[in-house]
Amino acid sequence: MAPEPQDAEAGRPRMPLGGRSVSALIPNALTICALCAGLTAVRFAFLDRWEHAVAAILVAAILDGLDGRMARLLNATSKFGAELDSLSDFVSFGAAPALILFLWSADGAGGIGWAAALFYAVCCALRLARFNTMLSDPSPPASARYYFTGVPAPAGAFLAVLPLMIEFAFGGGAFADPWACTAVLVLVGALMVSRIPTFAMKQMRIPRAMTVPALVLVALLVGALATAPWATLVATGAMYLASIPLSVLRQRKAVKAAAAEAGQPGQGG
Repeated sequence: MAPEPQDAEAGRPRMPLGGRSVSALIPNALTICALCAGLTAVRFAFLDRWEHAVAAILVAAILDGLDGRMARLLNATSKFGAELDSLSDFVSFGAAPALILFLWSADGAGGIGWAAALFYAVCCALRLARFNTMLSDPSPPASARYYFTGVPAPAGAFLAVLPLMIEFAFGGGAFADPWACTAVLVLVGALMVSRIPTFAMKQMRIPRAMTVPALVLVALLVGALATAPWATLVATGAMYLASIPLSVLRQRKAVKAAAAEAGQPGQGG
């Protein structure tokens, strides 16, 4: 066995060259930041700082969208990173929204409100577990590239805290009702574990002719967020909900078209 290389000055073994570069750690660092944002959202909820709590959930969603893209860009994907991402998602988009809504209003519904919070968190865990198993499918359906099965966890968290954003933007107290929040937790949890196809936005393509109009829309969205952030986010949530029936119709048409090309009778959904 060859002797271990020594440091001539200190007489200590030299660290071998190699290992992971600092850039390879960036995706996991972003995931940990997302996890910290989710936990911080819970802390803000205990302090009754509701706007800060919702903002922390949104920050976690942004970081969650960045970590996977950075991993692919830096060629730093790993099984460790995938597992860490799932754990972070459950905390930030499962446990944190459930606790925030329960502490904000659903506790007024007593045990039923807590049961709804548990239901939402469990549905998020099941949704993430199903997503991970679908990633290992060697032959996924062609439509899987363009559609999620059910509402993804970050979008589910966004929909779950929508009552708070409506309250921030418009007031009135209607969505602060304990039973309304309980119903939201149950409905969003059911959407996450459903088989309803929803658009996978990251796979959408914009025609070249629409590049400039799309950039103009981005500029308008940024201006609206700067002027009336909560109302803009509420409008965004409403548009996402409106897109779900459209995604169901588009996915059914895609399945029928693929079945027709294969000479088989098409089946919806």
